[in-house]
Amino acid sequence: MSEKLQKVLARAGHGSRREIEGLIQQGRVSVDGKIATLGDRVDVVAGMKIRMDGHVVSIKETEEDVCRVLAYYKPEGELCTRSDPEGRPTVFDRLPKLHGSRWVAVGRLDVNTSGLLLFTTDGELANRLMHPSREVEREYAVRVFGKIDDEKIKQLSKGVQLEDGPAAFRTITYQGGEGMNQWYNVTLTEGRNREVRRLWEAIGIQVSRLIRVRYGDINLPKGLPRGGWTELELTDINYLRELVELKPETVTKVPVERERRRVKANQIRRAVKRHTQVASTRRSAPGKRG
Repeated sequence: MSEKLQKVLARAGHGSRREIEGLIQQGRVSVDGKIATLGDRVDVVAGMKIRMDGHVVSIKETEEDVCRVLAYYKPEGELCTRSDPEGRPTVFDRLPKLHGSRWVAVGRLDVNTSGLLLFTTDGELANRLMHPSREVEREYAVRVFGKIDDEKIKQLSKGVQLEDGPAAFRTITYQGGEGMNQWYNVTLTEGRNREVRRLWEAIGIQVSRLIRVRYGDINLPKGLPRGGWTELELTDINYLRELVELKPETVTKVPVERERRRVKANQIRRAVKRHTQVASTRRSAPGKRG
């Protein structure tokens, strides 16, 4: 089945449909060497070459199109970029490899922030979730250093003027702490660069630790180690799709579940093998004489 060109490119993570429509109108997109026009439909097949501004872009065949979403526990020190010229670690380094599609990050976390970061194979889903009009709530656990009183909390709730416009936390909840180090949970519905840190800094308070613990109704999974990922179930994927008015998925990536079982079985086999080797070594070792 053919699909509109902008839909194919948006799903592959190359921008929103509206952005891609603009590129097509400007003559910046071609299909197999022919300049595309708005309204073009394509059958995505192996060997097809779609170019944006002269560069071949990755696409995936329609029959392989299944929306997948990962929850990743980003550690501090990782960059939200596909590659770094200085060779620093990125959030994409540990993700499972894909064939015919790619992971698209839903927003960003700055290098010194850890916590929940979502990735999806559906670029349209990612772009819609990131759009400010959707107002998807994010929750952060933040450790701050400084003297905080009711007036400062009121400021953060009513609004603070930042260089890119006014901003405020939707909720602020005290979580405890010792001395000048206090923990708060805060929520907001925007994804502006370093917004949580800048809000606290605007009232003279330093942020010493920042962890994103929730995106919408998706929580940072308990027990997930830093640098670890887990694939979301169909109900969670459809919750995210419903948030941004996309049709629900009806299938999951079956090979993924099969791969999970295979990995688990291999882990068990390796554990059994190690146990057997250790036991064999112990039996063959010379015993001590009393």
